[in-house]
Amino acid sequence: MTARRLAVAVAALAALSVLASACAGAGGASPQGSASPSGSALPSVAGCAVEAPPAQASIPSWDASSQRPTVFPVIVTSTGAIACGRNRIMFSFLDKANTPIAAPDRPASVAFYDLAGDPETALVSAEGTFIWAIEGSVGIYVVNVDLPSAGLWGAEFTTTAAGGPEERIRLQFEVLPEARVVSVGDAAPASDTPTLADVNGDVTMLSTDEAPVKAFYETSVADALAAKEPFLLVFATPKFCASAQCGPTLDRIKPIAAAHPDVTVINVEPYELEDVEGQLQPVLTDGALTPTAATIEWRLQSEPWVFVVDGNGIVTASFEGIVSEAELEAALAALATRY
Repeated sequence: MTARRLAVAVAALAALSVLASACAGAGGASPQGSASPSGSALPSVAGCAVEAPPAQASIPSWDASSQRPTVFPVIVTSTGAIACGRNRIMFSFLDKANTPIAAPDRPASVAFYDLAGDPETALVSAEGTFIWAIEGSVGIYVVNVDLPSAGLWGAEFTTTAAGGPEERIRLQFEVLPEARVVSVGDAAPASDTPTLADVNGDVTMLSTDEAPVKAFYETSVADALAAKEPFLLVFATPKFCASAQCGPTLDRIKPIAAAHPDVTVINVEPYELEDVEGQLQPVLTDGALTPTAATIEWRLQSEPWVFVVDGNGIVTASFEGIVSEAELEAALAALATRY
């Protein structure tokens, strides 16, 4: 399944649409589809082994041409975010019409195989937890797993439609020695993100959210780190979001922020914006959205992203794209136990 095919399919439903969109790297690239997140409350494994790929051109039991699936699994996460250690992996299924079909009544699990080691023995498996991307419309599944080595891995998905037979489908993907994005266990970059003080208190000059919470723009990342405050950081742009998920993500965070007034919440627009006749508009570079300095410093490859940072400035949880209220509450509860 190509990233472009996924992007087209999801965008058509205004839902998953390119959750794997590359947000922009240091070179200022624009968002683009990517087919393969990491996030968890545990640090990555240090000294990860990097295994060579299998000697044979293909592994018969993992040959895609031998499969005749009626549904097609898609890893909905940034290629650069699946790495050795603890991973939060999102996936979904498309039907033959490229329509996302993940649903609360469609169970799904996934088993992971180290193809450079033993391609016939699963090292870890997990039941997928369903999360709505757009409530009542389109959703995805999440698993949290440890992948102990880098290299070529296989994922075997098992799913059953209501009243239908069980189906198993396999695909291959790469696990990096280290994530290319800021990850759990990393020191949070001290980004000098804009605040209300920079725009005379006019939140419309900082946020494309239709109903912005002013408190989300009172503190910069650098200031929160200097004050040794735990904080929740959101990179999201509701108006220009390539994944169509930024608005829903902010909407999920607002009631959680209200329930945790002791936790500073910071929202950062990941792209450069400028005031054009009283409206925020994107600054384009060669026709593409331009990443902010903070986006580059946090090495983001998709949007939205949510990070939880403790009072020591260490990232304790990270979530790419779609995140549930339960996940956020668990991350904040774990943060509270550190003090």
